[in-house]
Parts: sequence; C-alpha cells; structure tokens
Amino acid sequence: MRAAFTTSLIASLIAATPALAQSLAPAPSAATLPQGQLSDAVAPTAYRLDLTIDPAQPRFKGHVEIDATLKQASDQIYIHGRDLTVQKAVAVAGGKSFAGTWTQSDPTGVAVLKFSAPLPAGPVTLSFEYDAAFNEGGPSGLYRVKVGGDWYSWTQFQSIDARAAFPSFDEPGFKTPYTVTLRTPPGQTAISNAPEASKTSEGGLDVHRFAPTLPLPSYLVAMVVGPFAVLESTVPPTPQRPTPLPLRIVSTKQNAEKLSFAMEGSKGIVRHLESYFGDAFPYPKLDQITSPIMPGAMENAGADIYGDFILVMDEKAPTPAKRYFGMVVAHELGHQWFGDLVSPKWWDDLWLNESFANWMGYRIGHEWRPDLNIGAGALEEGFQAMGNDALVAGRPIHGKITRNDQIDAAFDSITYGKGGHVVAMIAGFMGDEKFREGVRGYMAAHRYGNASTADFFSAMAQASGDPRILPAMQSFTDQQGVPLLTFSGAKGNYTVSQSRYAALGSTMPSTQWGVPFCARRGAEQKCTLLTDKQAPFAIGGSGPLVPNLGGTGYYRFELPSKDWDALIAMADRLPGGEAQALSDSLSASFKAGRSSVKQLAALAKKLVRHPDSYASDVATDTLGAMAGNGIIDEAALPAWRKFAGKLYTPLLKRYGFDPRAGAYAGEDPDRSQRRAQIVGKMAGGTGRNVVNDKLAAATKAYLAGDAAALDPSWFGPAFAQAVSAGGIDTAKMLVDKGLASEDAVFRPAALGAAAQSGKEDIAKWLLDEFKDTRLRPSEHRSLLRGIVQSGGTRDYGYRWLQSHFDSIMNGGGGIFFASRLPQMLRGFCSVEKADEVAKDFRQRLAATPGALELERTIERIKNCAALKTARGAEVSAAVKKLR
Repeated sequence: MRAAFTTSLIASLIAATPALAQSLAPAPSAATLPQGQLSDAVAPTAYRLDLTIDPAQPRFKGHVEIDATLKQASDQIYIHGRDLTVQKAVAVAGGKSFAGTWTQSDPTGVAVLKFSAPLPAGPVTLSFEYDAAFNEGGPSGLYRVKVGGDWYSWTQFQSIDARAAFPSFDEPGFKTPYTVTLRTPPGQTAISNAPEASKTSEGGLDVHRFAPTLPLPSYLVAMVVGPFAVLESTVPPTPQRPTPLPLRIVSTKQNAEKLSFAMEGSKGIVRHLESYFGDAFPYPKLDQITSPIMPGAMENAGADIYGDFILVMDEKAPTPAKRYFGMVVAHELGHQWFGDLVSPKWWDDLWLNESFANWMGYRIGHEWRPDLNIGAGALEEGFQAMGNDALVAGRPIHGKITRNDQIDAAFDSITYGKGGHVVAMIAGFMGDEKFREGVRGYMAAHRYGNASTADFFSAMAQASGDPRILPAMQSFTDQQGVPLLTFSGAKGNYTVSQSRYAALGSTMPSTQWGVPFCARRGAEQKCTLLTDKQAPFAIGGSGPLVPNLGGTGYYRFELPSKDWDALIAMADRLPGGEAQALSDSLSASFKAGRSSVKQLAALAKKLVRHPDSYASDVATDTLGAMAGNGIIDEAALPAWRKFAGKLYTPLLKRYGFDPRAGAYAGEDPDRSQRRAQIVGKMAGGTGRNVVNDKLAAATKAYLAGDAAALDPSWFGPAFAQAVSAGGIDTAKMLVDKGLASEDAVFRPAALGAAAQSGKEDIAKWLLDEFKDTRLRPSEHRSLLRGIVQSGGTRDYGYRWLQSHFDSIMNGGGGIFFASRLPQMLRGFCSVEKADEVAKDFRQRLAATPGALELERTIERIKNCAALKTARGAEVSAAVKKLR
C-alpha cells in the first residue's frame, strides 16, 4: 500500500485561464475503473516535462504537456497520477480548449480526467499544472535525502511510480520521446536521460533544458538534482561505436575521491556489452549515479542509478563488493539494450527484461574480471530461487498480471534467479553462437519499440533451427515448480523419470517439462531433451554419474544411495557449479525425507576445502540452517558447534588471519573471499578464540581512531563480535558513529551490528526508545528487518511489527518494500506460528504486492515444522554422533 492519496480537484472555468477547485465529484465505480492495464483508447505520442525541483524544499511543482491520440470521441480519459495536487488540467483538441476535472480514483494512482464536452477523436494535447511532495520515506517516485548537510533528489519509477512525479500513461507499452526541463537552485547539477542541451537563468533559478530522448516508457525516465560530485570521462570508440561515449560517475559530495573504480569498470563493461550485442551503446551518453538509500540499481536509459555501496569503492574493496559491482553494473547496462532499447509491452513480460539481464550480468561481469569468478554467482542465485519455486504458493516466470497490486510481486527470485538460470540452460542447449544470433535478431526486429514473450521465443526458434526448443522454453517459463530427475540403474545404464519436486508435507500437482539436461561420467558427456515422463539414459565413461553438467540445468536430481555416496566422495574434485548442484539436490533430497544427515555431513567435510568460494560452504550452511531454526535441538547444539569447529579451525591456520587494513591487498580474490567466509564462521558469540580476540583488539583500535587497524572486509563480523561482548553500551556507541558517517560501508555495518545483536534490550532500545533525526526511514526498516531475522530478538521484533504494521506500510517504503516485507518472518518453524502469521498479516497484506510473498512465508514455516516433526529427533541423534 501507498500513502493515502490526496483529495482530488474539480475544474471550473474562470475567464480565459481555467483553474481547478477541489473536486466533490464521485470516483468511477470499481466495475469501470481500470485495475491494471489501460485500454488503447488514448495513446501518448510525446511528453514535455518542466519541473521545478529544489531538494531542500518539501514539495516540487511541474508543468506537463502530453501529446496523445484519441481513438474515439470521449469526455473522459483514464490516466495515472498518485498524490498529485493538480491545480489545472486542460485538453487542446481540434483547435479548442477543454477544461478538465482531475480525480484520483484509487491508491495505486489510477486517475480520471473528465471534460465539460467530449474531446474529438484524433490528436490532443493534455496539459497540467500541479505540485506534489517529495517522498522522504524511501526510494520511490521523486524522493529526497539529506547527506552531509546538503539535500539531493533522485527518481525511482519502476514499476509504477512515475505517476507520483508527473501525470502520465504509466505503462511500459506506451513508449514515446520525453523533452525534459529542470529548474533548480543555482549551481546544482541536474541530470536526465538525454544530454543537457542548454543552461540558462530565469527567475533566480538555473534552467536545464535537455535534448529530446529516444522513445522511452515512463518507468525509465530519470530526473536527478543536487550539489553532486561528478567525475567525467569517455568510453573510447569500439568496433561497434566509432565515436567516444560520454561517461560520468555522479555521487554525493563525500564520495568524490572514490569514483575512479566505477569509472574504469563501467568503461570495460560497456565495451564487453557492445561486443556481445554487436551494437553500439543505444543512447548518446551514460551517467552512472549513486543514491545512499537505493537498495539495488535501476536501468534508466542513459542515467542508471545505484546504491552507493555498489559503485563507491576502490580496488582494495572486499571481493564480494567487487563481484557485486561487476554483476550489477553489467546487469543494468545490459538493460540499456534488453529492456530499454526493446521494452516489454506489459508487465507480463517482465522476465524478458530481468531474467535475461540477470544472466547477462553474471556473464559479462565474468568477462570483465575473470579473476573475481563472478559467473559462478549465477548458479548460486538460481539454486537459491528453487527454494521459492518448490513451494505450492508461487507463480511461473511468465504469468498474467491483471492488477496493479500484482506488478511489484513479479520482481522476485523467480524472475531473477530462476529466470536467469533458465536462460543459461536454454543458451547452453542451443549453443552460445545460436543463442546470441537469436538475441541479435530479436533486438533488430524491435529496436526502440516493444516486444512480447512470443516475439522472443520466435527469434530463438528461428535461430536454433530446432522446433523442440519452443515448447521446452515455454514449459519452464509458463509453469511453476522445480523439475526433479530421478535416476535408477547403475554403471552408465539408467532410467530417468521426471516429476515435480515436493518437500515433506507438500503435495504437488503433476507437471511435465521439456528438460534439456546434460550429465557426465568422468570425461564422457551426454545431453538430451527429456520430454516424456520417463526415458532410458545410457552414458559411457567411468566413475560416478554427475547428473547436472556444470550445474547449469534448472532441475534437481535424485540418485540411488550408492550413487549419492560415490558422488559425495569426489565432491571436492567437482567443478564449482557441479558442487553447488550436488549440494542443492542432496539438501532437497533430505528435506523430502530421503537422504541422510550422515550424507550431508560427509558432503560438508568434502566441500569445506573446495577451491571455489561459492561451493565451499553450501553443504555446511544446510546443517547450520537446521541449527538456527531448532531442527537440531538444544542438546545436540554443542556437538554441532564442535563439528563445525573441526571443519574451520584447520582452514583458519592454513589461510591465516590479519585484520589490518590492506593486509591481503593484491591476493587472489577467491582466496581472499574464502578467508572472509572462514572468519565469518568462527567469529561471534562471547567465547574466546583467535578470531574473536583479534577482531576485538582491532575493533577497539579502529573505533579509537586507528583507521589502519581494521580492514572494511571485517566490519561485519568485527562489529557483531563487539556488540556481542559489549552489549547495549557498545551498540549505542556504534549506532552513533554510524549515523555520524556517510561511508557506504561503515554506516550500514555499524547499524546492522546493533540490529542483528540477538539481544532484546538492544532491540527494545532501537525500536522503542532511540530517536535520532539522522536515522533515515529506510535505515529504520533495515533495523527492524535485522531484529526480526535474529534468533534472540525474533519474537520481540514480530510483536513490534504486528503492532506498528500500518505505520511501517504507509511510510513510503520505496521500491518493492511491501513485496519483500513478509520475508522478515521466514525464521519461524512451527505450525502454530504459521497460523499466527496468517491471522496477523493475511488480511492486512491482501490486495498488496506482499500477498504472494506472505503465502510463501507461511508455507515455508509449515514446511520447516513438518521437517522438524518428521526428522528432528533423527537429525539431533545423528548430529551427536558427528566426528
């Protein structure tokens, strides 16, 4: 839900200049009001936006003109606008002016324009004078943030938040040029999608006029204003682009000296993308912009916006930060072609944007910096998505969206993780060259226009020359669920059958896919397309069967017990992707009631020494999760901790640990990341060990002013250990220091350590007693999330969320907040708690983007309870015997 919308206005003509007075007109009935996609009765053809934006003021104002075409004469137009105070609305058509009455008709921002007489069919220009409040609760619409004493503003319009900044036909299928003018306080930087064409001074304001954009949907429009630091350069010419591409990195002033890494990285990623698409960057300039409260990134054409933590760093940054930079920047810049140049017709086809860009982000990020091993992260994300996809409550990658409240829910792990994994699987089955040929053909056919899933499939089928590829793709995009391939037989002669994976306690409908799967034994590889329920599968070679070659298949597998054991025995020698696939399938088998704790522990022992940092902890984490949610009982926890200590203590000796800044600068990134994982496993609690002792000494020195004492790589475990040992006084000190800083790494780490303390007195202080205007609303929500997700404070955080739910939901939470909120509650593990969550939140989240995620959360809690009931005693008994 959004903040309550303002009272609408009614038109009354006064002399030659119509003005609008407050409307008392009734809203259209629910039966006639568009709940989702607008009709084709009106089609915009161009926008002229003229906004006055002073981020230091609570409101902004605008004059907007929209050229459009009316399909037939009408005295009423449905349009979009949310919480806009419209002073004047006029339509000019057929040489006449018509005064309009503006009424916002629902909270999602569907509005109706009524006119005193029917507008004739044909061309019409709609003009509006209005003002609105900046969003200060989070990154949506036109929002503002105070940083270091200065106010800045940004836009975040995906999915349906452009309507909070200007009257619009706010749908992806309406793609037009925009001519933007921004009036700002003198000396401020203003940015939009197109290059700035001129800058003049009028009425004490700077007037920034931008060139008309190439055709864009409303959600890709960008408007950014503030006293920014700007680093300027160009991307040198490439074979696809004969002229330099203007490139700027733009951030708030305190980050001015930390923009070079993003500059050089962006240059390299642009070049790799141009090579893949065989096409020049599709817009005349590129601005890479940061915002301190953006939780991710947004692909506005020619003006991408990222969270500070994504771009603001240097080469000494931790490996995960550089990996994330490469993946996200390649993802967002990949969108400049796939999503911006060619856009979806409606949100049904969102996966065309995000699934492809997710795959592209990992692929191109890996090409940019192979040393960072970015590509393996795609498989990690895909296997994680199976956790959602294996639920009864869910949706397919490509499904119908009929209501506005369903749109944000589609921006989830199914679209990103599953979608990206399925794209990788299809590309692998087709072959890289044929898949790229299909992509290029699709882009050429719909350049600067819109396209649908059917258009993409058609291009792929044509490029592949294989008629089987179309139904195979559709079976994965149009159906929910994770395929389970069950192998029976031995020594290379198997029967493979497919079914839909189901965890203990779940009953799934019968589902059939066209599964392109590849397997190997030793060096022998074989790929086939399984379209029947069951088929023979013979493969030569020697050694254990590896049922998911490279880990690229989006499916789980089940093996005879001896085959499981043989595969586990060689797990440390598997490529990283295959090790991830093995761990995911073995864990899934356990949760379905088949494999054993003994097998999970054996896999953990093997993988903990795996050289791929994406694979090395996946099996240990399965057991750790059971410890965290109580499936491993209290009596067995000491045995679990002793087992984990035996896994990681020898590794710490091998890798070493020096917390000082730059101690491992220049080291192999994957080795550096593995050390960080090992330290993370051993840190925490109040117990004495070499990690906690070193972190405690380094943290004390760092917080006393010795910046060289603690590398940012260790902020998370160091601050967590400090709060664990020092309690609420340390938490208060860290929070104060965090809020006094605008550092993109230190500030969230300091706040997060307090939120995730697991100590109820700290949680109570943070949520009920702590008042500080430096704490941003988005940070308050992050504190709440940390408290609810931490075992010791989970119940307290739940009660607080339950009693403050309405204010949290109505706080302007920004991009996709409502759809993510139920994820906070996943840590519970009882049928009673699942029922309580349903009672407390189902009605409140009905008809919001959070409704689907709530049902997933309830099902996850019940599945955990079913596993605990069915196997908890067995698990605890087995853990006590681990050696």
